[in-house]
Amino acid sequence: MNKPTRVLAVALSLVLVAAACGSDDDSGSSPDTSPTDTASVATDPIATDVPPATDASEGTDAPAELGTVTVYSGRGEDLVGPLLDLFEEETGIDTEVRYGDSAEMLLLIQEEGDNSPADVYYSQGAGFLGELAATGALAVLPAEILGQVPAGLRSPGDDWVGLSGRARTAVYNTDELTEADLPESILDFTDPQWDGRIGYAPTNASFQDHVTAIRALEGEDAARSWLEGLIANGAVPYENNTAILEAVAAGEVSVGLVNHYYLYRFLAEDPDFPVANKFFPNGDAGALVNIAGAGVLATTDETEGAEALMAFLLSPTAQEYFAAKTFEIPVVAGVEPNAELPSIDSLTLPEFDLNQLLDLQGTVDLLTEVGAL
Repeated sequence: MNKPTRVLAVALSLVLVAAACGSDDDSGSSPDTSPTDTASVATDPIATDVPPATDASEGTDAPAELGTVTVYSGRGEDLVGPLLDLFEEETGIDTEVRYGDSAEMLLLIQEEGDNSPADVYYSQGAGFLGELAATGALAVLPAEILGQVPAGLRSPGDDWVGLSGRARTAVYNTDELTEADLPESILDFTDPQWDGRIGYAPTNASFQDHVTAIRALEGEDAARSWLEGLIANGAVPYENNTAILEAVAAGEVSVGLVNHYYLYRFLAEDPDFPVANKFFPNGDAGALVNIAGAGVLATTDETEGAEALMAFLLSPTAQEYFAAKTFEIPVVAGVEPNAELPSIDSLTLPEFDLNQLLDLQGTVDLLTEVGAL
């Protein structure tokens, strides 16, 4: 396989059960995606139309005699509620959705055990799904669902799949810098020239996911050295991705470490917003993609309805929605992303067991050790 100009890997994480856990980027309670968040006002999915259904989304019609599918969602209602409403309209299958933080929903499923009413768990990160997969709590999915998602974006155990991708990037102030001014590796932001000029969010779940992946890809010592270097270089902590974007635009810092899609929310409101994304090339540790994904609970009594929902979320209708309304990367080949983003079929994905990257607690311990938390 030829390496594309931008090579992305998959960053995954385990649920953080300690109080130091960062909030989800896109749960209903996350400050990053609150309906009143400056970055999301112009692109709130509730205020826009869901793309019309296409012929390729056929096959999600409700089988006879189906009951209600219960979804425990770590993604906020403002993000995925319109899609679940459309699923009901197209299939006639009723859904009952419980929204919350992905970690909260995972812990609830674990506490409820075999008595959990959940049929589908929808997570903002693959590590949460990996935790359920490790305990046998997820059912194996049909081949027709698995076959739509690249191997690098689904469980090696065939019991969960990614539904949309979110790349990690460095955003920079375009009034101050050009892309050529930025290093080709995220690890080089420890250089003294970046002293006091970098924003990051050490308590945020997405940043913690990224550090977990860097530990896995570069090694524990390299990850520690990088974090120590950032701190010694005066990296400025912020609460979340949105705050980092605002700080970069205001000139408080020159560069910020964020998820790619926050920038497009700002640009949708203000095309002259003075910030751009830097996608790190050549398989760099900075070029990472985390996925939002879902799996069917092994205890479900609504297997057909739950699988119909999974199929719908991979249909062109849903994938086009992610591309157009939430600015995420579609995971199904042939569905075009935002014009500024690479398509999923142009990416080189890592060949390793994604469920092995479960040690987010180790990341929190490391962040605490180096003084970031």
